[in-house]
Amino acid sequence: MVGMGFSASPVPVLALLAAALGVASSFYLPGLAPVSFCETDSAECKSAIELFVNRLDSVESVLPYEYAAFDFCQLKEEKRPSENLGQVLFGERIEPSPYKFHFKKEEVCQHVCTRDYNIGKADDKSKLTFLKNGMHLNYQHHWIIDNMPVTWCYDVEDGQKFCNPGFPIGCYITKSGRPKDACVISSSFNMKDTFYIFNHVDITIQFHGEENEVGARLVAAKLEPKSFKHTHVGKPDCSGPPMGIPNDFIETFSIDYTYSVKYVKSSIKWASRWDYILESMPHTNIQWFSIMNSLVIVLFLSGMVAMIMIRTLHKDIARYNQMESVEEAQEEFGWKLVHGDVFRPPRKGMLLSVFLGSGAQIFIMMFVTLFFACLGFLSPANRGSLMTCAVVLWVLLGTPAGYVAARFYKSFGGEKWKTNVLLTSFLCPGIVFADFFVMNLILWGEGSSAAIPFGTLVAVLALWFGISVPLTFIGAYFGFKKHVIEHPVRINQIPRQIAEQSFYTKPVPGIVMGGILPFGCIFIQLFFILNSIWSHQMYYMFGFLFLVFIILVITCSEATVLLCYFHLCAEDYHWQWRSFLTSGFTAVYFLIYAVHYFYSKLQITGTASVILYFGYTMIMGLIFFLFTGTIGFFACFWFVTKIYSVVKVD
Repeated sequence: MVGMGFSASPVPVLALLAAALGVASSFYLPGLAPVSFCETDSAECKSAIELFVNRLDSVESVLPYEYAAFDFCQLKEEKRPSENLGQVLFGERIEPSPYKFHFKKEEVCQHVCTRDYNIGKADDKSKLTFLKNGMHLNYQHHWIIDNMPVTWCYDVEDGQKFCNPGFPIGCYITKSGRPKDACVISSSFNMKDTFYIFNHVDITIQFHGEENEVGARLVAAKLEPKSFKHTHVGKPDCSGPPMGIPNDFIETFSIDYTYSVKYVKSSIKWASRWDYILESMPHTNIQWFSIMNSLVIVLFLSGMVAMIMIRTLHKDIARYNQMESVEEAQEEFGWKLVHGDVFRPPRKGMLLSVFLGSGAQIFIMMFVTLFFACLGFLSPANRGSLMTCAVVLWVLLGTPAGYVAARFYKSFGGEKWKTNVLLTSFLCPGIVFADFFVMNLILWGEGSSAAIPFGTLVAVLALWFGISVPLTFIGAYFGFKKHVIEHPVRINQIPRQIAEQSFYTKPVPGIVMGGILPFGCIFIQLFFILNSIWSHQMYYMFGFLFLVFIILVITCSEATVLLCYFHLCAEDYHWQWRSFLTSGFTAVYFLIYAVHYFYSKLQITGTASVILYFGYTMIMGLIFFLFTGTIGFFACFWFVTKIYSVVKVD
């Protein structure tokens, strides 16, 4: 982890990763067994096709809700499938639905259930109000067939087709007659101040199977939402006008939910069945532009660092080592002048060591998680696996956190080892958990499906206190048992007075400038990540993300080393905190960008949603600060140790 050197060229590594992108996208989940379907049940295949429903969410609200929160057709006392930790933390609530199909058995306008509303009853009025609010905020269904999202495909700009892994519950025509969102799909939605509910779906299930094979495999499930005011009670015919609900409805009425299903044979292979969804997602060419933009920055920094290392620094070392007389030594200048102070322990060494321990833990967690994601283990097909992997890895990586914190705290001359290990175990994780708990209280109060159940909260605390904390203590034990890190030069007893600094070598301007280039490498990729979190778009390009991760590590290292050299030449030896904050300042630019993204890209409304957005963004900002800051510190630590080990010091 220390070996983030500036001398190694990043190009071969990046070329190798770029070549691996095609491999990473050729499969999605190793070990996921396909299911075969046939017209009659047998030992090799089954005929029943189950449709599961997930939470409903909206781009206009951070609050997702369970399917049961809306008054849709539901099964009573049906066992819901088990959910992993990541699904629970993301608020996914998958449950079975009353929509039941049989392979190759087509249905036309099949009745599912009827919901009656008596406006005189407070409970019915409350349900109807909640349903209207859902349509007003454009909440969307998320259905699943054979572990695959049921998609709503429609035309977008330039004749392209976008396949959305969700579809709206309805739409709203405003008082001015302007159709809102999904109401544009039909010209029959024309009554002002009216809600139109999509109470009918036309489902098309595509399957792949050869004549000589036993059973077929489902490769796509698409639907088209429609609205019908069914005129034949008990026997709907799906031919009436749209089901409109006036905003000031005062009568008793009913909503019939129906569906039609048909089956189409397809040439798509089972292994490629996600392609049509992923290909309609944004935009591989923009991702390549992002990579090329980042590579240009890396090459620019590499050139700058190489010029300093090969020309300037090499000349410095040669000149310093050729000095023989005392008079010449007294005329020293530049970074050699501060050799007796450069390894002086920094102020607040306890806090810095704790940050380094937590940062090392986060760095390893991110690297391993992205590596598994590139191999296809954490694909969209395996819901919740990404978050589960990250949480489990963080828990198990308490040992390197404790070791790194203890090792550097001891090298800083610290002796309060108990305080150090306790802060490493509880400071940064405690801040994250406190923020997360406050956000969870808001979700509980709003009745959102994203609220973590009490049992899961206890389980997370048990993982933290029962596994992560003991492992941190073990790592700290071995860290304190090791000898103090040996420095290549002795530390003077009396601190040297720092020379007057120019504007560009003062701490604040240097720190502010240091985060610009690393942020420039990631901001395009950051846009897609924020889209996947807040705009509910599916993120799957982990090959690109891993490549940007490597580029970010290189850029943070090179930018921090560059500025560290300039500060040492200006005879300022306080490099420890400055190196951490220089690359860590990238997180400040991330927060600024998140604010810009909120106001320019999102349509989020409601006080709770705004608080949740910025609350979760602060968690991401802290994690990113520790991650980038640790990279910068280790790069500078290696650099400073290296250059002072090759000069002769009397």
